[in-house]
Amino acid sequence: MSETNRIEYKQELTKDLEKEVVAFLNYHEGGIKYIGIDKSGTTMGVKDADKDALRIKDRLKNNILPSCMGLFDVVIEEKEGKEIIKRIVASGQEKPYYLKKYGMSEKGCYIRTGTAAEPVPVKMIEELFSKRTRNSIGRIVSPRQDLTFEQLKIYYEAAGITLNKQFARNLELTTDDGSYNYAAYLVSDRNNISVKVAKYNGGNRVDLAESNEYGQESLTKATKQVLDKIEVENRTITKMTSREREDFRLWNPVALREAVINAFVHNDYSKEIPPKFELFSDRIEITSAGGLPEGLSKTEFFEGFSVPRNKELMRIYRDLGLVEQLGSGVPRILQVYSKDCFTFSNNFLRMTFPVTTPQVTPHDTPHDNLDTVDQLILILNGEMHRDEILEKLRLTDRKNLRENYLNPAFEHGLIEYTLPNKLKSKNQKYRLTEKGEQLKKRLSESSSSTFGSR
Repeated sequence: MSETNRIEYKQELTKDLEKEVVAFLNYHEGGIKYIGIDKSGTTMGVKDADKDALRIKDRLKNNILPSCMGLFDVVIEEKEGKEIIKRIVASGQEKPYYLKKYGMSEKGCYIRTGTAAEPVPVKMIEELFSKRTRNSIGRIVSPRQDLTFEQLKIYYEAAGITLNKQFARNLELTTDDGSYNYAAYLVSDRNNISVKVAKYNGGNRVDLAESNEYGQESLTKATKQVLDKIEVENRTITKMTSREREDFRLWNPVALREAVINAFVHNDYSKEIPPKFELFSDRIEITSAGGLPEGLSKTEFFEGFSVPRNKELMRIYRDLGLVEQLGSGVPRILQVYSKDCFTFSNNFLRMTFPVTTPQVTPHDTPHDNLDTVDQLILILNGEMHRDEILEKLRLTDRKNLRENYLNPAFEHGLIEYTLPNKLKSKNQKYRLTEKGEQLKKRLSESSSSTFGSR
């Protein structure tokens, strides 16, 4: 692969490192630089990748303003049996970025033009500065200054990192005058950010089955709690066929995890609106505040160009192993779900993942080998009492009926109560919804074709 506007090769670490990074930070797409590959694309390798990686991080931390911490990744990779360094740089939201040594001048500011880093004209520097994002969580002062960070320290220690006395400054949790900023408030032990995971019985928001609230604590802890809760909800569906047992998760676990992390990291907290997670019978919706970052198009978003809205959170989540590489989340999601699952507006971004429903095929044996929910759907006729259902399914255990047949059918919006306001009534019965009737028709047709082929 040859060099492009976003890809650059260097045989070894050079004195122009900071200049090249500044150019990518000021470029609307960011970029990637490989060290250990020459201009022709030939892999040369580096002698001491670990040492060079540390030097890169240290130089970028100390020699560029505004701070670019959280806006770059340094990854050691192996290519053709040799170690190379991959440096990923995101487009920053506090442009213009510049070399600390030369200040905000033509000698200090650069931008990517074609395959080169070119000086930024004074007029453009002034225009970029006038548009600089000033409502970032790093610039907003925390509403409280008596913050503690015991939860954050525990998570860092679990990741093998000990936070020293200067951790707040090192993690950019303070403003220029030394006050705690809003990023610090979000990851502190106590705050007013409430993250909700709501679960509904059907396909709309009318019948709320469960509402869980995580928050008013470190955002890192709330993130892990939401991930754990959704992992529990992402149950496995088993489909038995005449040939094999097939297991399905309601949602792809890798894509789902990426979506949850993205919602937390890229949420616009300056609006004081946390991300929201909603589970329906046929889908999960993950909504974060804030549309696309300024200057990022939908095409660039889907291609994985990274413009972190909250670089302070991005850095912490990477330290804790919650985020792997900049720009890797959306491409992972798109390996499983289509672009149609993303909805954009000026104020929100929503990801909607449909439930994976095993399909009955003509090769499946009918009834006894069907999924438990499918068995229930096939025997339901009109309004039926629980005892009638037990008899039809040849079951004796009411708990088994409730947990493995009725509850999953309710979650998928396939059945409903005849007395929804008297759930424990002895006269309570069950019937198919319109969606359930449609599934029964498909199952019946598949069963008929199976018998006909024998």
